Formats: sequence, structure tokens, C-alpha cells
Amino acid sequence: MKTNLSNDIVIQKDAVVSKTIFKNEGGTVTLFAFDKEQSLSKHSAPFDALFQCVEGKFAITIDTTVHSLIKDELILLPANIPHAILAEEPSKSLLVMIKVNK
Repeated sequence: MKTNLSNDIVIQKDAVVSKTIFKNEGGTVTLFAFDKEQSLSKHSAPFDALFQCVEGKFAITIDTTVHSLIKDELILLPANIPHAILAEEPSKSLLVMIKVNK
């Protein structure tokens, strides 16, 4: 499967849109498109995730620390630590979650 990170999802007005690119028992790869000021509220996951900014600008809160993320940057969202995502402008991202057996 071939995917174009910028062209395979479209930003919609006042919305967060997601498109699952890959999913199996080992994890998921998901594209997201956020309109300006759209967000994913604070939550946590039982495994680590990599969040990559494909275009635009995000404010990523991990626990109580806010990180700015711009095009071509990525950040680790640690397992079991609350995090939230806010698009500061119309933006696209890639989220890779990998389940690791410990």
C-alpha cells in the first residue's frame, strides 16, 4: 500500500478527520486532519505512540508540559501519561501506535 501523507486526507471546516492507513494486532497507523483550534482532549493510551506533524502547527500537552510541533517534527507520546493535541492552524498529522509485549 502506498500513502501520500499530505494528499490522502483533507482538512474539513471545524472538524477532526481520521483515516486508518494500517491496523493489526500489533498497532495502528492513522492520518489526521485538524481544522484550526480543533483538538483531541486529554487522554492516555496503554502503549507508546509517535505523533508526527505532516503540515501545520500543533500544541501537544504531555502531562503538564506543552510542546510546539511543526512540519516534519515528531514527538513520543509515552504510554499511560495523559496527553492532548491542539491544532494551532489547519494541520495534518500521522500517528503510529505500536503495541509491545512486555
